[in-house]
Amino acid sequence: MRYLPLTEADRAAMLARIGAPTVDALFVDVPESARLSGPVEGLPGHAGELAVERHMTRLATRNTSAGSVPFFLGAGAYRHHIPATVDHLIQRGEFLTAYTPYQPEIAQGTLQMLFEFQTQVARLLGCDVANASMYDGSTACWEAVAMAARITKRKKAILASGLHPHYVSTVQTMARFTGDTLVYAPPALTAEPDSEALIGQIDGETSCVVVQYPDILGRIGDLSALADAAHAAGALLVAVVTEPVALGAIRSPGAMGADIVVGEGQSLGVGLQFGGPYLGLFATRDKYVRQMPGRLAGETQDAAGRRGFVLTLSTREQHIRREKATSNICTNSGLCALAFSIHMTLLGEKGLRALAAENHRLACLAADRLAQVPGVRVINTAFFNEFAIAIDGDARSVVRALASKDVLAGVSLGRLYPDRPELAAGLLVAVTETVSEEDIEALAKGLEEALV
Repeated sequence: MRYLPLTEADRAAMLARIGAPTVDALFVDVPESARLSGPVEGLPGHAGELAVERHMTRLATRNTSAGSVPFFLGAGAYRHHIPATVDHLIQRGEFLTAYTPYQPEIAQGTLQMLFEFQTQVARLLGCDVANASMYDGSTACWEAVAMAARITKRKKAILASGLHPHYVSTVQTMARFTGDTLVYAPPALTAEPDSEALIGQIDGETSCVVVQYPDILGRIGDLSALADAAHAAGALLVAVVTEPVALGAIRSPGAMGADIVVGEGQSLGVGLQFGGPYLGLFATRDKYVRQMPGRLAGETQDAAGRRGFVLTLSTREQHIRREKATSNICTNSGLCALAFSIHMTLLGEKGLRALAAENHRLACLAADRLAQVPGVRVINTAFFNEFAIAIDGDARSVVRALASKDVLAGVSLGRLYPDRPELAAGLLVAVTETVSEEDIEALAKGLEEALV
């Protein structure tokens, strides 16, 4: 869609309608120090459309695109191959609209898509029921914490050290306004997550334990003992999945006793997209369905016995009294959910397992090769497609050195935990089916040169 700016007459008419003297009057609540007082540095003033296109193209060429170089970035956002069919189908006029067309009387196709999406997510996460109304993984994580508090009537959540720090930040931000108490400490560079220490923190005040699977260092732990300990104390286990492709190869969190499973669905169908929009996943046990945020599409029959789809449950404030609502979610990333569902349908169960196996095979090749590089120590003993390595010195400088040679080596822990110097030597390396064996060799050679 082209950007067509407003005319002065358009602005004047709108300001007159709402009773504001100027555009600046709309921003009086923003602190003066946070307002832009002049033009954006580095951007030209008014220019013709062709000149703007050329300028933006020059800016874009300064970026290194993910597909143009060996790419090992992950840490919650993963580059996978997305079949061209996905993009073609989601752009059909029935789906690609300016507004979410979920009214049942006019959008049976959309409701059926949401129903199919929910079914796929519930099966993938190992739960009874899933919804279709989450923005992304981090906000879904907070909704799970809030849901656990409603169910248990408790306000203390324990966040595992292996939970993605951005997810932790989101939960901490929201908890400031709800009064929830959070227990959290950053991870250590160890081969296994410290589940015993986590279990030791559970008490009678705990509403839930939130654990990532695989965790931020790529470690894969058995959640069964943690689930048992949480349940024995009357708390819930919340599992967070940031790489859903992993569940094509490892047990689902629901099968290990997790009560609520949330996650990020970006890996399937959505793509990296400069950081968004992404897709939140949310699933739980049937007995907790009425405390689930968002909305649920269900299958039914009309008076003539014909198959149809409806919004079965919607606990958003748009549909029920605000004081009774479980969340104020106002959309459901519908187009991203459709992309996820189409990609999952194209893969099927066999295809997803094959994709997961290929991811793991290449990741094992990478870990074995990097372990041969002098100065590199592979942390993990078990992983799916992402693992952590430790080097001598700050990994951020190594990442920059390799980027200058067109190898995107991974995500340094110093970037994720800037206030934790003890983690600065850590580097997360993600390997998907888009990585070739030549790419792995380029990474190993680059590290050998950088660590001399």
